[in-house]
Amino acid sequence: MSRTRFKKALLVAPNDFPGQLLSGYECVKHITNANNIFPSLYELNPNLVIFDYDFIGKDLEKIIRRIKLNKFYSKLKVCCYKNVPNEETDSLLIAIGLDQLIYKEDLLNPQKDKTPLNNLSNIFETPFLKWVTNVSN
Repeated sequence: MSRTRFKKALLVAPNDFPGQLLSGYECVKHITNANNIFPSLYELNPNLVIFDYDFIGKDLEKIIRRIKLNKFYSKLKVCCYKNVPNEETDSLLIAIGLDQLIYKEDLLNPQKDKTPLNNLSNIFETPFLKWVTNVSN
């Protein structure tokens, strides 16, 4: 597996979430109960949270707003996994503070020189790439 910039991540998804996507990461804690999101955030203090939109549903907006308003979570990156794009919902989530959206089609239909695992790995390496770009300028 590739290096990860994030030392700890929290995945909020049902049990049937594609396990092969996270099989090489020991730093990911998977929770399946939406009521355990904030206790797990406090306990684990992760650098990244990935939500399954179909699992969380309409509560995701409230959760993102709560995370972004709390200074304790100021360095937390929030990502969302969705099965299908929806412009209205996606733009709202990004406007309230979502850092990245991952679509099922992006994972299933890899582009040239990319595999589904590389697409997920890009979530972890994006801050590193931004840092390299800033250093080179």
